[in-house]
Amino acid sequence: MPSRPRTLAFKAGTLRGFGLIVLLAISGPTLSAEQVTNPEYQLKAVFLFNFLQFVEWPTSAFSNSDSPIRIGVLGDDPFGPILERAFQGETIRHRPLVVERSNHLEDLKDSHLIFVSKSEKAHFPEILSQFNSKNTLTVSETEGFARRGGIINFYLEGKKVRFEINTNAAQNHGLKLSSQLLGLGKIINPEEPKGEK
Repeated sequence: MPSRPRTLAFKAGTLRGFGLIVLLAISGPTLSAEQVTNPEYQLKAVFLFNFLQFVEWPTSAFSNSDSPIRIGVLGDDPFGPILERAFQGETIRHRPLVVERSNHLEDLKDSHLIFVSKSEKAHFPEILSQFNSKNTLTVSETEGFARRGGIINFYLEGKKVRFEINTNAAQNHGLKLSSQLLGLGKIINPEEPKGEK
């Protein structure tokens, strides 16, 4: 079987300001030409892979030293086969990566990173409350997600993929974000409860 070509580096032009992520991506997951069905989500898959490298979970988040890192996709899946194919055979800190998909929150309750799709916007409060006491990195691409208590939210600036980070939410989830990640993202403040200023 021919080796998979490393096709992620071609995104460097769209990642000005995110050089470190691109450098890590070169040694990270790879996709063959036929697997690149949507460049935006290929790029977001690279981001997810690198978020996993920049986040430290408490040891209690894993049942043992070789437990996998579980990546969940909740709701309508915009990635298609990209995540499973890209992450297959990859490890982070010697832990394998497992991708799981479901429309039911209960199926993904053990995720270390959960991507909450746009289809779940109406249920954000319920979803986020379910992860309040868990060491889960919550990620989405819907406006207002991070301000409402999610940890990382993708957004587009022109044609460039950017992300914002709610550091308070990360701390509340017991996650340590590296200074490199904090330097690459836009730090935002959570929304104040209604009625407060």
